[in-house]
Amino acid sequence: MRRFPTAFALAAGLFAAPLAAAEGMWVPQQLPEIAGPLREAGLELPPEQLADLTGDPLGAVVALGGCTASFVSPEGLVATNHHCAYGAIQLNSTPERNLMALGFNAATQEQELSAGPNARVFVMDRITDVTAEVRRALAPARDGLARQAAFEAVQRALVADCEREPGYRCTLSGFFGGQTFRLVRQLEIRDVRLVYAPPSSIGNFGGEIDNWMWPRHTGDFTFYRAYVGPDGRPAAYAPENVPFRPRHWLRLADAPLEAGDFVMVAGFPGRTQRYALYEEFRNAADWQFPVLGRHLRNTVALVERAGAADPEVAVRYAATVRGWQNAMKNWEGQLAGFARIDAAARKRAAEMAVLDWLRAGAPGGGLDAAARREALAAHQRLVAHILAARAQRERNLVFTQIGNTGLLAALRQAYRLSRESAKPDAERMPGFQQRDRAAIEGAQRQLERRYVRAMEIELLAYWLGEYARLPAAQRVPALDALLGDGSPAAIREALGALYARTTLEGTEARLALLSLPPAELEAHPDPLLRLVVALFPTWQAIEDAGRALAGEDLRDRPAFLAAVQAHRRAQGGAVYPDANLSLRLTFGQVRGYAPRDGVAYTPFTTLEGLAAKATGVAPFDAPQAQLEAIRERRHGRHADAALGTVPVNFLSDLDITGGNSGSPVLDARGRLVGLAFDGNWESVSSNWVFDPAMTRMIAVDSRYMLWVMEHAFPAPRVLAELDAAAR
Repeated sequence: MRRFPTAFALAAGLFAAPLAAAEGMWVPQQLPEIAGPLREAGLELPPEQLADLTGDPLGAVVALGGCTASFVSPEGLVATNHHCAYGAIQLNSTPERNLMALGFNAATQEQELSAGPNARVFVMDRITDVTAEVRRALAPARDGLARQAAFEAVQRALVADCEREPGYRCTLSGFFGGQTFRLVRQLEIRDVRLVYAPPSSIGNFGGEIDNWMWPRHTGDFTFYRAYVGPDGRPAAYAPENVPFRPRHWLRLADAPLEAGDFVMVAGFPGRTQRYALYEEFRNAADWQFPVLGRHLRNTVALVERAGAADPEVAVRYAATVRGWQNAMKNWEGQLAGFARIDAAARKRAAEMAVLDWLRAGAPGGGLDAAARREALAAHQRLVAHILAARAQRERNLVFTQIGNTGLLAALRQAYRLSRESAKPDAERMPGFQQRDRAAIEGAQRQLERRYVRAMEIELLAYWLGEYARLPAAQRVPALDALLGDGSPAAIREALGALYARTTLEGTEARLALLSLPPAELEAHPDPLLRLVVALFPTWQAIEDAGRALAGEDLRDRPAFLAAVQAHRRAQGGAVYPDANLSLRLTFGQVRGYAPRDGVAYTPFTTLEGLAAKATGVAPFDAPQAQLEAIRERRHGRHADAALGTVPVNFLSDLDITGGNSGSPVLDARGRLVGLAFDGNWESVSSNWVFDPAMTRMIAVDSRYMLWVMEHAFPAPRVLAELDAAAR
């Protein structure tokens, strides 16, 4: 499921159809609304127990910043997906000791490896409604840029007050387009260590071929451990730190999971677009997914070619390429899904139904005449802004990609920090305040494990080739100077000369920049830094244009979405907000599906299915120890009586998206039965238009996790800790 894609339409229409049983990424505040459906679906816990975000079991669920995880022992052991930890595994890998291929198992706590300076575990502490404060701050603003500036100012103030007590990280989240705002406070654990990761031949079995596909046989699980200082408070990595002791941790299920059983997931889904307007949908379906997908294919090919010749490139860009591949395949799946269900027609029809309802002035939904008029006007303004932004999308894409490339991105970050640091901390842009300093330094340190000069030149040459195709009015002298005669060879030669003269490839040299004032950076002789300074006004203009549109959105989106909600209420339907990386609960049943005529998928895969798929060649290169254990039917205590073997992965009809990766899958009693790691191919279009017949979540079964740690890639210490935690 990974961390890219983005909550509301249904199979029969975007805003009006009755809620499908498993649809919904419910915020904790909606628990009273779903308590009845939870009981009816099979929950055996009191629904009120799920309202305690710091209790059992939700208090064990944590965020990783883009993925979800959970505590599974009183010693701070954390379970998440292998692909969520892939960056940490890659950071600790070299061509000589490639932990991605070999796997990793710390025999003692002293052998556990730092997951990197920016690895985090965020433990939920509290959620506070701050809607009134935000609305008061926005009220005086008279245009989009002023409104966005006001929003950023109140965001900084609320977050600063929330973080007065050291060790906490606070986030302001908006719901329903900005109708409601909540401030989330989480304990920020900054020392995260890698405990166990199976080799990629288990953790990523099937690779990109099987990604988003069913049947699946992937051991997508890894264990971290959270550490704190000797005083029990969050601290940066240090040898003397001790394991964090959570108040709650999940116990492994002691009853077998079967088809039809109730399951639920608590996690932090990233972004859905079920409330998006038709024109926004068109932008994604007609331009973003196909165009960016083509660029991703091209850049992946560049890195793979270079990696085949240079193992250093293969290792250092492994996590980057995997992210690109995942996004690329996700977008391909979304486009296929859009075509299958005629999503464009349904989005347009659903939006028109709301507009017609508003114009007709029909009773119901709680909207008065003034609110209906404002909703119609807001919709008109939203559409106008969407259409106007299209004129710059190619330019914005090219400049953004250039600015986000490796070393150049690191220097851009350093220069932006310098400019922001000249202001009082309370006036700096989010992401460049003192609270962000550790993450910025961590990013600078991590670059040395994710950068190869020759590879960066190739990637920049690709994007400069795209830049050369822009209209003359959208180009800038600083980049024109690198084009030469416009040929790929001339561009690479110019970039090679530029990088040959830089003195800022070393980590310490870049860290030194973080303390310098803007004037010193602007006078710095380094040619790459001078290029960053020259390009900064263009990047800033793109950002300011986006901020102005975001400010207009803060005015118009809530007004129109209030009408969408009213229309749905008038139809007797329930409503949940789009995913936005905030804590959500989703629930349903273990269930297969029928993707096409004559094909019916069962909800479980097995060890024997894995062995049948193994070819000995990546990505189906299952380890010999694993295949021998399967051949000898060494199922042990993890065999399922009904299946007659060990289940590997399972399907359920839960509603998840990117960010839910690593989310614990819980049974009716709140016990751990697996980890969510993907959706099926047919489900990815549900980020925009929910399809209950086809949407399924794929999880790794906890019994397979235990079996792997016993028979395929042994981890006796982790198994003993899990067994003790379950008692």
